[in-house]
Amino acid sequence: MIRRRITRKVMVGGVGIGGGAPVAVQSMTNTQTHDVDATVRQIRRLAEGGCDIVRIAVPEKRDTEALPAILEQSPVPVAADVHFHYERALEAIEAGAHKIRLNPGNIRDRKKVDRIIAACRDRGIPIRVGVNEGSVIERKDSDLRAAQKRSLAADYRSEMIRLMLETLEGYLRIFDESNFHDVVLSAKSIDASMVIDAYRALSERSDLPLHLGVTHAGPPETGRIRSIAAIGSLLAMGIGDTIRISYAADPIYEVEDAKELLCSLGLRSRTEPELIACPTCGRIEIDLIKLVADVRRELSTIKTPVRVAVMGCVVNGPGEAEGADIAVFAGKGRGIICVQGKQKRTVSEAEMLNALYEETLAFAQRVERGEVELSPSTVTIASADPLPRMDGSIPPAVATE
Repeated sequence: MIRRRITRKVMVGGVGIGGGAPVAVQSMTNTQTHDVDATVRQIRRLAEGGCDIVRIAVPEKRDTEALPAILEQSPVPVAADVHFHYERALEAIEAGAHKIRLNPGNIRDRKKVDRIIAACRDRGIPIRVGVNEGSVIERKDSDLRAAQKRSLAADYRSEMIRLMLETLEGYLRIFDESNFHDVVLSAKSIDASMVIDAYRALSERSDLPLHLGVTHAGPPETGRIRSIAAIGSLLAMGIGDTIRISYAADPIYEVEDAKELLCSLGLRSRTEPELIACPTCGRIEIDLIKLVADVRRELSTIKTPVRVAVMGCVVNGPGEAEGADIAVFAGKGRGIICVQGKQKRTVSEAEMLNALYEETLAFAQRVERGEVELSPSTVTIASADPLPRMDGSIPPAVATE
């Protein structure tokens, strides 16, 4: 069981961040915000996929002018991402945005920041203060920039983390002096291990909720490894109150992978089937890869968290699938389908997909009617011949999730 770090709680519309609230999933639209119809379509698609908060960019006035129409149609809270112009923040607040994201590297003028804070306080809107590796280096003061470059050249990793935290803390002094604490923090890098170290340090310095992410993660094929390495490690330490997995792709993939990560760590309850499958090996006598892909597609129509196992042989399959609600153990030309460990029927390879779907759907319907219960996620593991401890005592059975 993961013991989460205790943080302050802020509300983004009706979604809580921190303070014991479930870890919230975020994503960001990649439409032109002023295209209201396209933006609303994408927000709805992300929300249907399980996104809790959607962020949209508002670089121009026509984008903030579109916000009221977008907010009126959005099923989830919307955060406005402000770039260089503080006026966009004020306009977004006036339009009713549920959250504002500011980058200390882009908006530094104290009077401008004070105006944004005052407007957010009046409307009860939180602010995310987010720095990233590409925005903290000084741009205007050439002497300071040169000094930072020299420090980074000597020890890039340590100096970049120091610079990000120093930038955040300097910016946060403005919020502290204004007695404004509805703040969420983020400190992102492209380097997964740097992200881990930065957030660990940040978690030790502040009790403000943290928004986890890896910046410029790339396409899903490589970006998911980089992102999960960092975000998953931090969540397992109990650090993190909301997450965004960022890809150079359709943002729905960000939501799907974020949900799977949270479910895998026990930080979010599944609301749809869980598919497990054995790795391919020389014992397989069917096209398991195609079968798994087909099963995954078919299961998308079921909205009950049934655990389904697709196993490519009858050697290790039964043991590996233990705990699954529905399982198929495939052999040459045929497969055995089991329901909660009991053999239900044997079908040909051609019938396997339809039969598995039928059994899964029937079981899910029985669950919804209260006739059966899903298999528990907790199992007891006890060695047949447990090794004694150093003091000679025998270890007890271990409960795992």
